[in-house]
Amino acid sequence: MDMAIIGKMIEDIKSLPIKCALAAISGGVDSTTAAVLVRRAIGNRLKAVFIDTGFMRFNEPAHVKDILNDILPIDIINASDRFYHEMLGLGDAEKKRIRFREVFYAVLSEIARYYGCDWLVQGTIAPDWIETRGGIKTQHNVLEQIGIDTASKYGFKLLEPLRELYKDQVRELARTLNVPNEIVNRQPFPGPGLSIRAVGELTLEKLDVVREATRIVEEGLEGMGLSQWFAAAWEYEFTSDEGLSRAINGLGDLQTYLFRVRATGVKGDSRSYGNVVLVKGHLVRWDLAYELHRYLAAAYDITHVIYELVNRGSGKYFVSIRAVVTDDFMTADVARIPRDTLMDIAREILNNDDRVVAVGYDVTPKPPATIEYE
Repeated sequence: MDMAIIGKMIEDIKSLPIKCALAAISGGVDSTTAAVLVRRAIGNRLKAVFIDTGFMRFNEPAHVKDILNDILPIDIINASDRFYHEMLGLGDAEKKRIRFREVFYAVLSEIARYYGCDWLVQGTIAPDWIETRGGIKTQHNVLEQIGIDTASKYGFKLLEPLRELYKDQVRELARTLNVPNEIVNRQPFPGPGLSIRAVGELTLEKLDVVREATRIVEEGLEGMGLSQWFAAAWEYEFTSDEGLSRAINGLGDLQTYLFRVRATGVKGDSRSYGNVVLVKGHLVRWDLAYELHRYLAAAYDITHVIYELVNRGSGKYFVSIRAVVTDDFMTADVARIPRDTLMDIAREILNNDDRVVAVGYDVTPKPPATIEYE
């Protein structure tokens, strides 16, 4: 990114009456870049924290702190018990996101008072507020754009230097600011973390299943040039398939099932909350898996189509592997991953956790699906 543009951004920040600014770091490129940029402008008046919500991946807080040690000192705040108390038992996707936002900013407000900070630095980018305003899903870090007065409610003003940028522009800015490559190239991770990848009712057991499956999926698909790749989990429970199998006659010996859980999607510019369909059986050719959504999602109230890879016959949870490629995260294509690679990952998930009964691959682009499930 042009240094003149960055210089203007820094000067704009310097012109603000900032006594102390608090930055909540997630380890992603957005929040990190915003904090590094503001630190260039105000120096040690920036206080950076990593809030451990209990919805993180394995060892994430310590790992992020170590990566950023030379460029951005971070304090880790463990608030997991508080988030568990407020969120365990919730089942609705939007209620999870809203409750997470409430708890997250209540914790941040207390931290800001402790440090004496009167501003909060956020890595909000354009797709965050576009999707929230459009009703597709509530991004936890979108506040002022939907009418929340943070000064009166939480005691700080908002500083969002990246709010008009898209992900590719943020990565370009990060490289110019010498943000470590591991952060620049890190795949996005949702603010509510694994709580929205434990689809349906949120429990500690389901979180544990998702955390372990996430580790296996992230390691198994690392280095394949993907934009985002992760695991989600929910109960292996179904309702009627409503005769959906007829829609995919000719693609193979296949059977369809509707999961009891529902997941978010996109129709036009608005949020859709619809069915998740599982396709089981033998395909004539593997590449036809990527065409299944064309036969199912367009004609029925379906937001995600998943093809089952392995099934052990016993267990409680289903794990969905999700992998996409995209430039701006406003739309996304399903990653065309070799079937053998997916099978190896699926078998490892089963072998590592007997609570998992089956594993599948989500073959739905955005739209009609969202990248996440909640």
